[in-house]
Amino acid sequence: MYEQQIREDILFIMLYAGVAVISIIASCYLLFRRGNAFAPDVTTPARLRRSTSAFFASIALSHIWYMPVIFLVSPDAIKEAYLVGGLLDSMTVLPLAIIILISMLQDRKRPLWPVAVMVAPIVVGMLLCVITNDNTLVPMFLVYFLLLGLGIIIYMIHEVRLYGRWLRDNYADLEYKEVWKSFVLLAVILLAFGLYLFDDDGPSYRYIIQAGCVVLIGYLLWRVETLSDLSVSRPQLALVEEEAAAVAENQGDGGLSETVHDNIGTLLQQYCIDTQLYLQHDLTLLQLAKTIGINRFYLSQYFASQGMTYNSYINNLRISHFVSLYREAVSTQRPFTAQELARDSGYRSYSTFSLAFKQRMGQNVTVWMHESNE
Repeated sequence: MYEQQIREDILFIMLYAGVAVISIIASCYLLFRRGNAFAPDVTTPARLRRSTSAFFASIALSHIWYMPVIFLVSPDAIKEAYLVGGLLDSMTVLPLAIIILISMLQDRKRPLWPVAVMVAPIVVGMLLCVITNDNTLVPMFLVYFLLLGLGIIIYMIHEVRLYGRWLRDNYADLEYKEVWKSFVLLAVILLAFGLYLFDDDGPSYRYIIQAGCVVLIGYLLWRVETLSDLSVSRPQLALVEEEAAAVAENQGDGGLSETVHDNIGTLLQQYCIDTQLYLQHDLTLLQLAKTIGINRFYLSQYFASQGMTYNSYINNLRISHFVSLYREAVSTQRPFTAQELARDSGYRSYSTFSLAFKQRMGQNVTVWMHESNE
């Protein structure tokens, strides 16, 4: 009955085929295009780009597989086709969705074999259902899927928090680097799979799924192309590991000595503040450490001892610079806009500046400027 309704719904069949075509185009675009359309100045992680391309291809193949099912008449043939489709989805769509989430976290290269372990029970179970042509075990797999989704959510909450801390400890500018939006991605994927697994055969179900696929494809394309590649090269990684070993050997269990602490403060004043190096966009902790001639781990510990991150240190200097520019412009009656002063203070994004300003000054920049003029 359900398949007959679909056969008579020409609009849905066109939408269904359209999603398959869009998926193929998106997959080929990520796989073969060099450069980004959404953010031309951003270099995206190759691992994320490849896994997302494979994910789009899996969506297309899934649609292609289920298309003939619409026209099947025999109940046994329909059941077998759905079981095989479920097996293929559990082997491709589900693990690739998890890999995409993992690939967005770039503080370290996480192994992918745990993904295979997580989806193995579903794959083995679906394979058994296909061999026996029996779907009585499917409810058990649905429960496992829900538990798996809950586990992934807990893991992502923990890992994204660690990743955000790593970003603030190493980067002055967070544009195109943060991944909290991956939670939106996770919610969309889980919603789509939940609707797929708990199909109620309702008339709106099939349209919701296809509309969700289109939204997901568009979102993923934007997310992939606007996420900066922060991967560390092997020579850099070797240098960082050598520095960490040197610090551990020379420092022991104690923190920074008072002499080293004061010396770092002097160097920062001389080479970062006096030269206004903090205005350089995308200045990293490693670059600053090389500039002042200090070990990056010592520098990181210095900021920690001050109760701040590297990102907050740079933002404090930039906000102070903005305040100086503002007061100078007001005193000389020079025409200006807050956006212009924000750019001159090292910010490419005004929204990023606004957030940093409110965190530092405790109020919105517009309110602060108005009160300053009174």
